[in-house]
Amino acid sequence: MRQLLIAAVLLTIGPLALAQKNASCCQMPDADAMARFTADPAFVASHAAPLPYVYAGKDGAMITFATPDGTKANAFEIKAKQKSDKYLLVFQEWWGLNDHIKREAEKYYNDLGGMVNVLALDMYDGKIATDPQTAGKYMNEANATRLDAITKGAIAYAGKNAQIASVGWCFGGGRSLQAALLGGKQAVGCVMFYGMPEKDVNRLKTLNTDVLGLFAGREKWISPEVVAQFEKDMKTVGKTVTVKSFDAEHAFANPSNPNFDKEKAEEAYKMALDYLKNRLKV
Repeated sequence: MRQLLIAAVLLTIGPLALAQKNASCCQMPDADAMARFTADPAFVASHAAPLPYVYAGKDGAMITFATPDGTKANAFEIKAKQKSDKYLLVFQEWWGLNDHIKREAEKYYNDLGGMVNVLALDMYDGKIATDPQTAGKYMNEANATRLDAITKGAIAYAGKNAQIASVGWCFGGGRSLQAALLGGKQAVGCVMFYGMPEKDVNRLKTLNTDVLGLFAGREKWISPEVVAQFEKDMKTVGKTVTVKSFDAEHAFANPSNPNFDKEKAEEAYKMALDYLKNRLKV
């Protein structure tokens, strides 16, 4: 009986794995493409559970704001030291808005001189994963309509006069680009760390900002081929993307991941920070 059960599972998984291998992620929407990766055991295995960490900063606080779907969303906010219309939206990895992301938000806040309001968005509506299986489940369940509603709500919270830049990693890297698209003329900068690019060239035409893409050259999912297509698409629509492909694995900029590469992470962070300082004029 056990052998029959194993055979049945293999027959079920085999075609799915083959279909995933053959399906081009360039043909899928951002959220769907990332969700497909959760079916790949290698992708899940590349994300070790984050190291325990408790955020102890005192400058930020959790807030709620209205979303256009008639509900509320959450964010971790650190307000600029003086009244400012400059905002940085920070997008979580697939774990959720955990204390590691709050720390990254605080780091950007400090290194931008406290002159920019920082909002780290809770894209899972309160859910936080501590193991890769649960993270994959949450990312797979993420609804593109809801994700866009959260982002639109954050942009509305910032206000119609706000200048908005964004940054994110992995799942959040793709969402950073989506925020730039949703931000319209308010978008002034976009940094994406190994995130899924937008495939619809008609949507890319609407970008109001250039993009800084920091990718992992060794990874199989958001691969060099995917990145090259993104560069080609941006050129086609007359938009600017600056790409740096590091000789590193996925999640190389995450201190809680075994793939963390301190030297390359520091280089990537400096590039991101310099870019954001320039675009936000701080």
